[in-house]
Amino acid sequence: MTEAEINSLKESGKGKDTYNQPDFYNIDDLLSDEHKMVRDSVRSYVKRELSPIIEECAQQNYFPSHIVKQLGEVGCFGPQIPAEYGGGGLDYISYGLAMQELERCDSGIRSTASVQGSLVMYPIHKFGSEEQKRKFLPKLGSGEMLGCFGLTEPDHGSNPNGMTTHFTEDGDSIILNGAKMWISNAPEADVAIVWAKNPDGIVQGVIVERGMEGFTTPTTHGKWSLRASITGELVFDNVRIPKSNILPKVTGLKGPLTCLNSARYGISWGALGAAMDCYESARKYASERHQFGRPIGGFQLQQKKLAEMLTEITKAQLVCWRLGNLMNNGKATPAQISMAKRNNVEIAMNIAREARQMHGGMGITGEYPIMRHMMNLESVVTYEGTHDIHLLILGMEITGENAFT
Repeated sequence: MTEAEINSLKESGKGKDTYNQPDFYNIDDLLSDEHKMVRDSVRSYVKRELSPIIEECAQQNYFPSHIVKQLGEVGCFGPQIPAEYGGGGLDYISYGLAMQELERCDSGIRSTASVQGSLVMYPIHKFGSEEQKRKFLPKLGSGEMLGCFGLTEPDHGSNPNGMTTHFTEDGDSIILNGAKMWISNAPEADVAIVWAKNPDGIVQGVIVERGMEGFTTPTTHGKWSLRASITGELVFDNVRIPKSNILPKVTGLKGPLTCLNSARYGISWGALGAAMDCYESARKYASERHQFGRPIGGFQLQQKKLAEMLTEITKAQLVCWRLGNLMNNGKATPAQISMAKRNNVEIAMNIAREARQMHGGMGITGEYPIMRHMMNLESVVTYEGTHDIHLLILGMEITGENAFT
């Protein structure tokens, strides 16, 4: 879309956002003033800049790249990263609330921010050298640069240890070969955090920069999901990279898996945002749509659906709040994060489907957000660990037995 078309949509009043957050258990009472300020700031931005254009972006399979700098300005890139490195210097509940507000709008928009904050900025901050932090983090935090994260390969998804992307050494450089796919932000990314095997077969993280010869990022076409974000591949054909671009403070799968834990945490809040949006749309529709002489909200089956939606949302809100406190105290385990990601995405998918039924035929149109959320969540349930993989993570935690092999 052109800038004029985007401005026209914003001025038209189409897609006016009247969202009100469900809070049946007064969970706002558990939040600090800073938490609520962060949430309200992102919500205001979403209502003003994103809600008027998101349906058209999804319909056209268009990534509104102009929002990258906006997301940086509003503090959605690395809110949990220290301010001295270009992050927000906020706690994990603030980070979660920001992701909740973005995904309440659209999972693809939240994906853009999650990748930037948890999968690009986070590993550079945690595993990078001081020089790498100073060079990349401020520009990533401001949105001047966009990043992506390369772990998944065409033949290796849930089993990242089978990756074939590798590098050899050549003096002060490494030579990288291989490919990654299903990479959010890839076609427009300025930097990529790529996980590859070194000459000893051990996984290491490498910062690959746009413009390095042999590095290409073809776009993935034909998506029915996350249509307002951009997805692509990372292809490495003898890419020469200075050794100074290797992340020095981690080796092995611990590196990428630690990053995924941070991203999964954000997803648990984000999916809750999608569930809330579907619920609110259904609640409003139930009061506006009349059949048999009264609002459909007056019928028992519709009330049952709404009651069950609100119950699951309330439970998920409490899970997020408690997990956020555990994260703040450095006590959250990977299994606890897996439980939250898996549960909250599942309840969001179920709520989206029930809400779609409540909207009847209107539920499949772009006049309401339901079908877009449904399609997006089909990606969210798969990436950052599939639904079944998270079951196995929990199963191993419970029994002590590894069922992966």
